[in-house]
Amino acid sequence: MVASEVRALFAVASRPEVVSLAGGMPYVTALPLDVVGELVSDLVAKRGPVALQYGSGQGDPDLREQICEVMRMEGIEAGADDVVVTVGSQQALDLITRIFIDPGDVVLAEGPSYVGALGTFSAYQAKVVHIAMDDQGIIPESLAQTIYALQTAGNKIKFLYTIPTFQNPAGVTLNEVRRRQVLEICQRAGVLVVEDNPYGLLGFDGEPLRALRADDPDGVVYLGSFSKTLAPGFRVGWALAPHAVRDKLVLAMESAVLSHSTFTQLAVGQYLANQPWREQIKTFRELYRERRDALLGALEVFMPAGCTWTRPAGGFFVWMTLPEGLDSKALLPRAVAERVAFVPGTGFYSDGGGAQHMRLSYCYPQPDRIREGVRRLAGVIEQELQLRDTFGTGSARWPLGVDTPGPDLA
Repeated sequence: MVASEVRALFAVASRPEVVSLAGGMPYVTALPLDVVGELVSDLVAKRGPVALQYGSGQGDPDLREQICEVMRMEGIEAGADDVVVTVGSQQALDLITRIFIDPGDVVLAEGPSYVGALGTFSAYQAKVVHIAMDDQGIIPESLAQTIYALQTAGNKIKFLYTIPTFQNPAGVTLNEVRRRQVLEICQRAGVLVVEDNPYGLLGFDGEPLRALRADDPDGVVYLGSFSKTLAPGFRVGWALAPHAVRDKLVLAMESAVLSHSTFTQLAVGQYLANQPWREQIKTFRELYRERRDALLGALEVFMPAGCTWTRPAGGFFVWMTLPEGLDSKALLPRAVAERVAFVPGTGFYSDGGGAQHMRLSYCYPQPDRIREGVRRLAGVIEQELQLRDTFGTGSARWPLGVDTPGPDLA
Protein backbone atom coordinates (compact mmCIF):
# COMPACT_ATOMS: atom_id res chain seq x y z
CA MET A 1 0.00 0.00 0.00
CA VAL A 2 1.42 3.36 -1.02
CA ALA A 3 0.52 6.92 -0.07
CA SER A 4 -0.77 9.29 -2.71
CA GLU A 5 1.90 11.60 -4.08
CA VAL A 6 -0.63 14.31 -4.90
CA ARG A 7 -3.01 14.05 -1.93
CA ALA A 8 -1.31 16.93 -0.09
CA LEU A 9 -1.88 19.22 -3.06
CA PHE A 10 -5.59 18.51 -3.01
CA ALA A 11 -5.79 19.77 0.57
CA VAL A 12 -4.87 23.12 -0.96
CA ALA A 13 -7.12 22.52 -3.97
CA SER A 14 -10.17 22.22 -1.71
CA ARG A 15 -9.99 25.92 -0.88
CA PRO A 16 -12.95 27.87 -2.32
CA GLU A 17 -10.75 30.10 -4.50
CA VAL A 18 -9.44 27.04 -6.37
CA VAL A 19 -11.50 25.67 -9.26
CA SER A 20 -11.31 21.90 -8.88
CA LEU A 21 -11.62 19.93 -12.09
CA ALA A 22 -10.21 17.00 -10.13
CA GLY A 23 -12.66 15.15 -7.90
CA GLY A 24 -15.47 12.96 -9.22
CA MET A 25 -17.96 14.17 -6.62
CA PRO A 26 -21.65 14.01 -7.63
CA TYR A 27 -23.63 17.23 -7.36
CA VAL A 28 -25.85 16.05 -4.49
CA THR A 29 -27.35 19.53 -4.05
CA ALA A 30 -29.56 18.64 -7.03
CA LEU A 31 -31.37 16.12 -4.81
CA PRO A 32 -34.60 17.13 -3.03
CA LEU A 33 -32.75 17.28 0.27
CA ASP A 34 -35.85 18.22 2.27
CA VAL A 35 -37.60 15.10 0.98
CA VAL A 36 -34.57 12.94 1.76
CA GLY A 37 -34.49 14.41 5.28
CA GLU A 38 -38.16 13.58 5.85
CA LEU A 39 -37.60 10.08 4.52
CA VAL A 40 -34.75 9.48 6.97
CA SER A 41 -36.76 10.90 9.86
CA ASP A 42 -39.73 8.67 9.07
CA LEU A 43 -37.45 5.67 8.84
CA VAL A 44 -36.17 6.19 12.37
CA ALA A 45 -39.62 6.94 13.75
CA LYS A 46 -41.40 4.01 12.13
CA ARG A 47 -38.72 1.35 11.67
CA GLY A 48 -36.02 2.40 14.09
CA PRO A 49 -35.67 -0.94 15.92
CA VAL A 50 -34.95 -2.66 12.59
CA ALA A 51 -33.00 0.13 10.89
CA LEU A 52 -30.59 0.52 13.82
CA GLN A 53 -29.96 -3.21 14.31
CA TYR A 54 -27.48 -5.65 12.76
CA GLY A 55 -28.47 -6.98 9.35
CA SER A 56 -27.72 -9.72 6.85
CA GLY A 57 -24.27 -10.13 5.37
CA GLN A 58 -25.86 -10.37 1.92
CA GLY A 59 -27.97 -7.27 2.33
CA ASP A 60 -31.61 -6.36 2.86
CA PRO A 61 -33.84 -8.68 0.75
CA ASP A 62 -36.23 -5.92 -0.32
CA LEU A 63 -33.37 -3.68 -1.44
CA ARG A 64 -31.87 -6.54 -3.43
CA GLU A 65 -35.18 -6.89 -5.27
CA GLN A 66 -35.16 -3.16 -6.00
CA ILE A 67 -31.58 -3.37 -7.26
CA CYS A 68 -32.72 -5.98 -9.78
CA GLU A 69 -35.32 -3.48 -11.01
CA VAL A 70 -32.63 -0.82 -11.44
CA MET A 71 -30.38 -3.22 -13.38
CA ARG A 72 -33.28 -4.13 -15.65
CA MET A 73 -32.84 -0.69 -17.24
CA GLU A 74 -29.55 -2.00 -18.67
CA GLY A 75 -31.00 -5.27 -19.95
CA ILE A 76 -30.02 -7.38 -16.94
CA GLU A 77 -32.46 -10.07 -15.80
CA ALA A 78 -31.35 -11.39 -12.41
CA GLY A 79 -32.68 -12.72 -9.15
CA ALA A 80 -32.22 -11.05 -5.78
CA ASP A 81 -30.45 -14.17 -4.47
CA ASP A 82 -27.45 -13.39 -6.67
CA VAL A 83 -27.11 -9.79 -5.43
CA VAL A 84 -24.75 -8.92 -2.57
CA VAL A 85 -25.09 -5.42 -1.12
CA THR A 86 -21.76 -3.77 -0.32
CA VAL A 87 -20.38 -0.56 1.17
CA GLY A 88 -20.21 1.21 -2.16
CA SER A 89 -19.01 -0.61 -5.26
CA GLN A 90 -15.44 0.00 -4.04
CA GLN A 91 -15.92 -2.65 -1.35
CA ALA A 92 -17.37 -5.03 -3.92
CA LEU A 93 -14.20 -4.56 -5.95
CA ASP A 94 -12.04 -5.19 -2.89
CA LEU A 95 -13.93 -8.38 -2.03
CA ILE A 96 -13.73 -9.71 -5.60
CA THR A 97 -9.99 -9.09 -5.60
CA ARG A 98 -9.56 -10.77 -2.21
CA ILE A 99 -11.45 -13.83 -3.44
CA PHE A 100 -9.61 -14.29 -6.74
CA ILE A 101 -6.10 -12.87 -6.41
CA ASP A 102 -3.01 -14.57 -5.08
CA PRO A 103 0.23 -12.54 -5.15
CA GLY A 104 1.59 -12.44 -8.69
CA ASP A 105 -1.70 -13.23 -10.44
CA VAL A 106 -2.57 -11.06 -13.43
CA VAL A 107 -5.45 -8.61 -13.65
CA LEU A 108 -6.18 -7.12 -17.06
CA ALA A 109 -7.36 -3.51 -16.97
CA GLU A 110 -7.96 -0.75 -19.45
CA GLY A 111 -5.16 1.72 -19.89
CA PRO A 112 -5.94 4.17 -18.31
CA SER A 113 -8.04 2.64 -15.51
CA TYR A 114 -9.83 3.72 -12.35
CA VAL A 115 -7.34 4.73 -9.67
CA GLY A 116 -9.35 3.06 -6.90
CA ALA A 117 -9.19 -0.27 -8.70
CA LEU A 118 -5.45 0.01 -9.26
CA GLY A 119 -4.91 0.72 -5.56
CA THR A 120 -6.93 -2.36 -4.63
CA PHE A 121 -5.07 -4.60 -7.08
CA SER A 122 -1.74 -3.30 -5.80
CA ALA A 123 -2.71 -3.96 -2.19
CA TYR A 124 -3.37 -7.63 -3.01
CA GLN A 125 -0.08 -7.85 -4.97
CA ALA A 126 -1.67 -8.47 -8.34
CA LYS A 127 0.24 -7.79 -11.54
CA VAL A 128 -1.81 -5.32 -13.60
CA VAL A 129 -1.45 -5.51 -17.37
CA HIS A 130 -3.09 -2.66 -19.26
CA ILE A 131 -5.11 -3.18 -22.45
CA ALA A 132 -4.94 -0.46 -25.08
CA MET A 133 -8.00 1.75 -25.64
CA ASP A 134 -9.17 4.28 -28.19
CA ASP A 135 -12.26 6.48 -28.45
CA GLN A 136 -14.44 3.35 -28.75
CA GLY A 137 -13.09 1.66 -25.61
CA ILE A 138 -10.99 -1.50 -25.32
CA ILE A 139 -9.36 -2.55 -28.59
CA PRO A 140 -10.39 -6.23 -28.97
CA GLU A 141 -7.28 -7.18 -30.96
CA SER A 142 -5.07 -5.84 -28.18
CA LEU A 143 -7.06 -7.81 -25.60
CA ALA A 144 -6.77 -11.07 -27.56
CA GLN A 145 -3.06 -10.63 -28.22
CA THR A 146 -2.33 -9.78 -24.59
CA ILE A 147 -4.26 -12.78 -23.25
CA TYR A 148 -2.51 -15.12 -25.68
CA ALA A 149 0.95 -13.81 -24.79
CA LEU A 150 0.33 -13.99 -21.04
CA GLN A 151 -1.19 -17.46 -21.07
CA THR A 152 1.53 -18.76 -23.37
CA ALA A 153 4.10 -17.50 -20.87
CA GLY A 154 2.32 -19.36 -18.05
CA ASN A 155 0.71 -16.38 -16.30
CA LYS A 156 -2.55 -16.82 -14.38
CA ILE A 157 -5.08 -14.26 -15.62
CA LYS A 158 -7.79 -14.02 -12.99
CA PHE A 159 -10.08 -11.43 -14.57
CA LEU A 160 -10.52 -8.47 -16.89
CA TYR A 161 -11.55 -5.33 -15.01
CA THR A 162 -13.46 -2.89 -17.21
CA ILE A 163 -15.66 0.21 -16.96
CA PRO A 164 -17.29 -0.13 -20.38
CA THR A 165 -19.69 2.82 -20.16
CA PHE A 166 -18.49 6.43 -19.73
CA GLN A 167 -15.21 5.13 -18.43
CA ASN A 168 -13.32 6.64 -15.49
CA PRO A 169 -10.98 8.38 -16.32
CA ALA A 170 -11.19 8.46 -20.12
CA GLY A 171 -14.91 9.15 -20.54
CA VAL A 172 -15.11 6.76 -23.51
CA THR A 173 -17.69 4.03 -24.07
CA LEU A 174 -17.20 0.52 -25.44
CA ASN A 175 -19.37 0.27 -28.55
CA GLU A 176 -21.89 -2.52 -29.11
CA VAL A 177 -19.79 -4.49 -31.60
CA ARG A 178 -16.76 -4.45 -29.34
CA ARG A 179 -18.86 -5.49 -26.34
CA ARG A 180 -19.69 -8.74 -28.10
CA GLN A 181 -16.09 -9.20 -29.20
CA VAL A 182 -14.70 -8.63 -25.70
CA LEU A 183 -17.12 -11.16 -24.23
CA GLU A 184 -16.28 -13.73 -26.90
CA ILE A 185 -12.53 -13.29 -26.39
CA CYS A 186 -12.82 -13.72 -22.64
CA GLN A 187 -15.16 -16.69 -22.96
CA ARG A 188 -12.73 -18.51 -25.26
CA ALA A 189 -9.80 -17.78 -22.95
CA GLY A 190 -11.67 -18.66 -19.74
CA VAL A 191 -11.18 -15.16 -18.32
CA LEU A 192 -13.78 -13.73 -15.93
CA VAL A 193 -15.02 -10.20 -16.65
CA VAL A 194 -15.57 -7.75 -13.78
CA GLU A 195 -17.86 -5.03 -15.13
CA ASP A 196 -17.82 -1.84 -13.04
CA ASN A 197 -20.75 0.37 -14.05
CA PRO A 198 -21.34 3.35 -11.74
CA TYR A 199 -22.16 5.78 -14.58
CA GLY A 200 -24.30 3.61 -16.86
CA LEU A 201 -27.58 5.44 -16.20
CA LEU A 202 -26.00 8.88 -16.64
CA GLY A 203 -25.87 8.99 -20.43
CA PHE A 204 -26.77 12.20 -22.23
CA ASP A 205 -28.32 10.67 -25.35
CA GLY A 206 -30.90 7.91 -25.65
CA GLU A 207 -31.57 4.89 -23.48
CA PRO A 208 -28.97 3.19 -21.23
CA LEU A 209 -26.62 0.83 -23.03
CA ARG A 210 -27.01 -2.91 -22.58
CA ALA A 211 -24.61 -4.12 -19.87
CA LEU A 212 -22.05 -6.83 -20.55
CA ARG A 213 -23.65 -8.87 -17.76
CA ALA A 214 -26.92 -8.94 -19.69
CA ASP A 215 -25.31 -11.14 -22.37
CA ASP A 216 -23.11 -13.36 -20.20
CA PRO A 217 -24.60 -14.16 -16.76
CA ASP A 218 -22.03 -16.86 -16.03
CA GLY A 219 -18.90 -15.03 -17.13
CA VAL A 220 -19.43 -11.52 -15.76
CA VAL A 221 -19.48 -10.11 -12.24
CA TYR A 222 -21.36 -6.81 -12.33
CA LEU A 223 -20.63 -4.01 -9.86
CA GLY A 224 -23.16 -1.22 -9.30
CA SER A 225 -23.59 1.74 -7.01
CA PHE A 226 -26.08 4.35 -5.83
CA SER A 227 -23.26 6.84 -5.27
CA LYS A 228 -23.76 8.56 -8.63
CA THR A 229 -27.52 8.17 -9.11
CA LEU A 230 -28.49 8.99 -5.51
CA ALA A 231 -25.73 10.04 -3.12
CA PRO A 232 -22.29 8.68 -2.16
CA GLY A 233 -22.90 9.41 1.52
CA PHE A 234 -25.22 6.42 1.79
CA ARG A 235 -22.31 4.15 0.76
CA VAL A 236 -24.57 1.54 -0.83
CA GLY A 237 -23.35 -0.49 -3.79
CA TRP A 238 -23.69 -4.08 -4.90
CA ALA A 239 -22.25 -7.01 -6.79
CA LEU A 240 -24.25 -9.32 -9.05
CA ALA A 241 -22.35 -12.57 -9.39
CA PRO A 242 -22.77 -16.21 -10.47
CA HIS A 243 -23.89 -18.47 -7.59
CA ALA A 244 -20.49 -19.83 -6.60
CA VAL A 245 -18.92 -16.38 -6.57
CA ARG A 246 -21.93 -14.97 -4.72
CA ASP A 247 -21.43 -17.42 -1.86
CA LYS A 248 -17.78 -16.43 -1.49
CA LEU A 249 -18.71 -12.72 -1.60
CA VAL A 250 -21.09 -13.16 1.32
CA LEU A 251 -18.40 -14.94 3.37
CA ALA A 252 -15.85 -12.24 2.53
CA MET A 253 -18.33 -9.50 3.38
CA GLU A 254 -19.12 -11.02 6.77
CA SER A 255 -15.43 -11.40 7.61
CA ALA A 256 -14.77 -7.77 6.60
CA VAL A 257 -17.63 -5.90 8.33
CA LEU A 258 -19.92 -8.59 9.84
CA SER A 259 -22.86 -6.70 8.34
CA HIS A 260 -23.15 -3.36 6.61
CA SER A 261 -25.48 -0.53 7.63
CA THR A 262 -29.08 -1.63 7.81
CA PHE A 263 -30.01 2.02 8.23
CA THR A 264 -28.56 3.23 4.94
CA GLN A 265 -29.90 0.21 3.05
CA LEU A 266 -33.43 0.84 4.30
CA ALA A 267 -33.08 4.55 3.56
CA VAL A 268 -32.12 3.81 -0.04
CA GLY A 269 -34.95 1.29 -0.25
CA GLN A 270 -37.44 3.87 1.02
CA TYR A 271 -36.20 6.36 -1.54
CA LEU A 272 -36.59 3.89 -4.40
CA ALA A 273 -40.04 2.84 -3.23
CA ASN A 274 -41.50 6.28 -2.58
CA GLN A 275 -39.68 8.81 -4.77
CA PRO A 276 -39.60 9.32 -8.57
CA TRP A 277 -35.99 8.13 -8.80
CA ARG A 278 -36.05 7.75 -12.58
CA GLU A 279 -37.00 11.42 -12.90
CA GLN A 280 -34.20 12.33 -10.49
CA ILE A 281 -31.72 10.49 -12.71
CA LYS A 282 -33.00 12.53 -15.67
CA THR A 283 -32.36 15.69 -13.63
CA PHE A 284 -28.78 14.57 -12.97
CA ARG A 285 -28.30 13.73 -16.64
CA GLU A 286 -29.34 17.19 -17.80
CA LEU A 287 -27.25 18.89 -15.13
CA TYR A 288 -24.14 16.92 -16.08
CA ARG A 289 -24.82 17.42 -19.80
CA GLU A 290 -24.77 21.20 -19.29
CA ARG A 291 -21.48 20.98 -17.41
CA ARG A 292 -19.96 18.63 -19.97
CA ASP A 293 -20.85 21.13 -22.68
CA ALA A 294 -19.33 23.97 -20.65
CA LEU A 295 -16.06 22.06 -20.30
CA LEU A 296 -15.84 21.01 -23.94
CA GLY A 297 -16.70 24.52 -25.12
CA ALA A 298 -14.08 26.10 -22.88
CA LEU A 299 -11.43 23.62 -24.03
CA GLU A 300 -12.15 24.59 -27.64
CA VAL A 301 -11.81 28.30 -26.83
CA PHE A 302 -8.83 28.36 -24.47
CA MET A 303 -6.55 25.35 -24.96
CA PRO A 304 -3.38 25.88 -27.00
CA ALA A 305 -2.65 23.90 -30.15
CA GLY A 306 -1.46 20.36 -29.52
CA CYS A 307 -3.95 19.57 -26.75
CA THR A 308 -6.57 16.93 -27.52
CA TRP A 309 -9.38 15.45 -25.43
CA THR A 310 -12.19 12.90 -25.40
CA ARG A 311 -15.85 13.83 -25.83
CA PRO A 312 -17.88 11.78 -23.36
CA ALA A 313 -21.51 10.89 -24.03
CA GLY A 314 -22.19 10.57 -20.29
CA GLY A 315 -20.59 10.24 -16.89
CA PHE A 316 -18.23 12.71 -15.24
CA PHE A 317 -14.86 12.89 -17.02
CA VAL A 318 -12.82 14.16 -19.95
CA TRP A 319 -9.34 12.75 -20.67
CA MET A 320 -6.94 15.33 -22.06
CA THR A 321 -3.64 14.71 -23.82
CA LEU A 322 -0.97 17.40 -23.53
CA PRO A 323 1.45 18.46 -26.26
CA GLU A 324 4.67 16.48 -26.58
CA GLY A 325 7.21 17.15 -23.84
CA LEU A 326 4.75 18.21 -21.12
CA ASP A 327 4.25 16.23 -17.90
CA SER A 328 0.90 16.58 -16.13
CA LYS A 329 2.23 15.55 -12.75
CA ALA A 330 5.02 18.11 -12.90
CA LEU A 331 2.50 20.71 -14.04
CA LEU A 332 0.08 20.17 -11.13
CA PRO A 333 1.83 22.29 -8.42
CA ARG A 334 1.97 25.25 -10.79
CA ALA A 335 -1.70 24.78 -11.67
CA VAL A 336 -2.71 24.72 -8.00
CA ALA A 337 -0.71 27.92 -7.49
CA GLU A 338 -2.84 29.41 -10.29
CA ARG A 339 -5.98 28.22 -8.46
CA VAL A 340 -7.04 25.30 -10.64
CA ALA A 341 -6.71 21.55 -10.01
CA PHE A 342 -6.89 18.35 -12.05
CA VAL A 343 -5.75 14.75 -11.62
CA PRO A 344 -2.48 13.79 -13.38
CA GLY A 345 -2.69 10.85 -15.76
CA THR A 346 -0.01 8.86 -13.92
CA GLY A 347 -2.51 7.91 -11.21
CA PHE A 348 -4.47 5.85 -13.73
CA TYR A 349 -1.66 3.51 -14.80
CA SER A 350 0.02 0.82 -12.73
CA ASP A 351 3.31 1.18 -14.60
CA GLY A 352 3.86 4.94 -14.22
CA GLY A 353 2.52 5.76 -17.68
CA GLY A 354 0.13 8.57 -18.45
CA ALA A 355 2.47 11.50 -17.83
CA GLN A 356 1.23 13.28 -20.94
CA HIS A 357 -2.42 13.03 -19.85
CA MET A 358 -4.77 14.50 -17.25
CA ARG A 359 -8.32 13.83 -16.11
CA LEU A 360 -10.74 16.75 -16.01
CA SER A 361 -14.00 16.39 -14.09
CA TYR A 362 -17.07 18.48 -14.85
CA CYS A 363 -19.59 16.99 -12.42
CA TYR A 364 -19.27 19.34 -9.45
CA PRO A 365 -18.39 22.98 -10.40
CA GLN A 366 -20.96 25.35 -11.86
CA PRO A 367 -20.58 25.94 -15.63
CA ASP A 368 -19.10 29.44 -15.20
CA ARG A 369 -16.55 28.08 -12.74
CA ILE A 370 -15.67 25.31 -15.18
CA ARG A 371 -14.99 27.86 -17.89
CA GLU A 372 -12.83 29.93 -15.54
CA GLY A 373 -10.93 26.85 -14.43
CA VAL A 374 -10.17 25.89 -18.02
CA ARG A 375 -8.98 29.44 -18.74
CA ARG A 376 -6.55 29.25 -15.81
CA LEU A 377 -5.36 25.79 -16.80
CA ALA A 378 -4.77 26.88 -20.37
CA GLY A 379 -2.55 29.69 -19.11
CA VAL A 380 -0.45 27.21 -17.11
CA ILE A 381 -0.08 24.93 -20.12
CA GLU A 382 0.98 27.86 -22.30
CA GLN A 383 3.69 28.73 -19.74
CA GLU A 384 4.90 25.11 -19.83
CA LEU A 385 5.02 25.22 -23.61
CA GLN A 386 7.20 28.32 -23.45
CA LEU A 387 9.57 26.50 -21.07
CA ARG A 388 9.65 23.53 -23.42
CA ASP A 389 10.38 25.69 -26.44
CA THR A 390 13.11 27.58 -24.58
CA PHE A 391 14.82 24.76 -22.68
CA GLY A 392 13.68 21.66 -24.55
CA THR A 393 11.40 20.34 -21.79
CA GLY A 394 8.82 21.50 -19.28
CA SER A 395 9.05 21.23 -15.50
CA ALA A 396 10.99 18.37 -13.96
CA ARG A 397 9.15 15.08 -13.58
CA TRP A 398 7.94 13.82 -10.23
CA PRO A 399 8.65 10.25 -9.10
CA LEU A 400 6.28 7.78 -10.71
CA GLY A 401 3.82 5.56 -8.87
CA VAL A 402 0.18 4.60 -8.47
CA ASP A 403 -1.82 6.98 -6.32
CA THR A 404 -4.13 5.37 -3.81
CA PRO A 405 -7.79 6.37 -4.14
CA GLY A 406 -9.69 8.97 -2.19
CA PRO A 407 -12.75 11.13 -2.75
CA ASP A 408 -10.48 13.77 -4.30
CA LEU A 409 -9.15 11.31 -6.90
CA ALA A 410 -11.97 8.83 -7.48
